[in-house]
Amino acid sequence: MAKLDRRQELLAAASRVFATRGYHDAKVEDIGAAAGVAKGTVYLYFRDKRSIMSELVDSLFVRISSAIVRFDTEGDVAGQAKHNIRAVLGVVVDDPDSMRILFDHASGVDPAFRAKIDSFYAGLRQLLTESLEDGQREGLVREGDARLYASFTIGAMREILIEAGRGPVSSRMREEIVEALFRVLVHGYLRSEVSAPTTPPETRAKLRPRKA
Repeated sequence: MAKLDRRQELLAAASRVFATRGYHDAKVEDIGAAAGVAKGTVYLYFRDKRSIMSELVDSLFVRISSAIVRFDTEGDVAGQAKHNIRAVLGVVVDDPDSMRILFDHASGVDPAFRAKIDSFYAGLRQLLTESLEDGQREGLVREGDARLYASFTIGAMREILIEAGRGPVSSRMREEIVEALFRVLVHGYLRSEVSAPTTPPETRAKLRPRKA
């Protein structure tokens, strides 16, 4: 097996092990066993489990940042916004092991792991902040604290993904998430000229408070 292929195989095995056992309880021999190799083979490619986890998180960040497109003000801005939401959602939901690693509430047990996850969110927040600042310069995003807007967006996405991770996410569910997040963005900090779909009458009826 080629060296690069073996490395990717070990990363995939580590992702499964971290997701099921938790980073703190996972051992290098567990990763080797999941990949069908001896523990010594793992050490030929990685210094320790921390370096493996670090590469997994960095890889996920690269995939997310690569999936996001810059807004073209001459094009369909609403369509581009939905594309970006759909792209980020797809990267994470299609890799459930990475999603469990990111949202592992027990990650605080290991300070190094917690620091790496924090750095992932910091990088994502910076990426989104810069994108929103570009949007403000182009007149697509309302004036205001772009970093705060980014934090709102990431928080909403994170909670939705945690909920989605509790079961399979169908194509229909993904589109419902995309539309819901888009409406939040439009009524939050995108300018009103970028109109969101109107809420269907049947949905409005469900949202009306019941009479006592």
